[in-house]
Amino acid sequence: MQSKINSFFKPSSSSPIAVSVTPETDDELTAWENNQNVIVNTYERRSAKADRSEVIKERKGPSFAPKTLNKKRSYTKFHLELGQSDFLIRHCVECGATYAPGEELDEKIHQSFHKEYMNGIPFKGWQNERVFTSPCFDKNRVVMVLENDSSAHRNKVQEVVKMMEVELGEDWILHKHCKVVYLFVSSKRISGCLVAEPIKEAFKIVSSLGDGRQLKKENPFPSTSIQFGNIVLQRQVSKRWKKSDGRLDNEAIVCEDEAKPAVCGVRAIWVSPSNRRKGLATQLLDTARESFINGCVLEKNQLAFSQPSSLGRAFGSNYFETSTFLVYKAQLYVPGPTL
Repeated sequence: MQSKINSFFKPSSSSPIAVSVTPETDDELTAWENNQNVIVNTYERRSAKADRSEVIKERKGPSFAPKTLNKKRSYTKFHLELGQSDFLIRHCVECGATYAPGEELDEKIHQSFHKEYMNGIPFKGWQNERVFTSPCFDKNRVVMVLENDSSAHRNKVQEVVKMMEVELGEDWILHKHCKVVYLFVSSKRISGCLVAEPIKEAFKIVSSLGDGRQLKKENPFPSTSIQFGNIVLQRQVSKRWKKSDGRLDNEAIVCEDEAKPAVCGVRAIWVSPSNRRKGLATQLLDTARESFINGCVLEKNQLAFSQPSSLGRAFGSNYFETSTFLVYKAQLYVPGPTL
């Protein structure tokens, strides 16, 4: 029995373990040896430098899927709402336009409109132009458009008027009686416009209470006395007046009853914001005086403004060198052919 046990644990030269069993033996150990399972380990070790491409192909999952480098990616822009008053709609304080921030098309339209409003409408010029030049214009010019000009000229005027209406109001600037429009062209842009019409009479503005008068800083009132027994105290009350800043905002325009003769009515005048205070409006008015009537230069007192805004009234006072210049009542829009 011991010899059989030793032979069982004795290593063999071959891989499988072979046990010699005699036919005579019939004990439990012989039965277990006959029924045992023989496991042979047959694996091969991979080389140290394995091909990484084959390893990646064996891995499955979206992170190891092949990538297309030329595929166009789409990006989404997100915004955080933190209680902003202009989160959905934003108002531009310079051009007055409203747009939705983050919307590519909306922002593109706003940028185009903002540039045209601030700097002027693009203008390449025409082959046939009524041009007025002057040494004071530098490289700029004034183009005059009449009511019987081509449709291309009149369409450009309509485009400029639409820009003017943003600031001056709609449906009143062009009228069937408007015969002449002056366009100030600078750096291939229309940066100023004057719409003129013939008139026969106008009215002089009545000087306001503060015009031509300087208010005193201090206005002493009669002094009063306060007595406490045998002690008398003198009290002097003074009132301080604020300095006048020259603004004419929110002031009603009052005119004289007597009409004055006038020839040219300035229905509307406009200059792009980035070109203001550069003398463009003055050059437009001077050109209108020289060319409104052929062969005749109008005097300043033959011009009249339609009801001006606060900025228009300030400009008129500066141009006419008086606050009592002429104004006229412009007729409202009448449907029909215009310039």
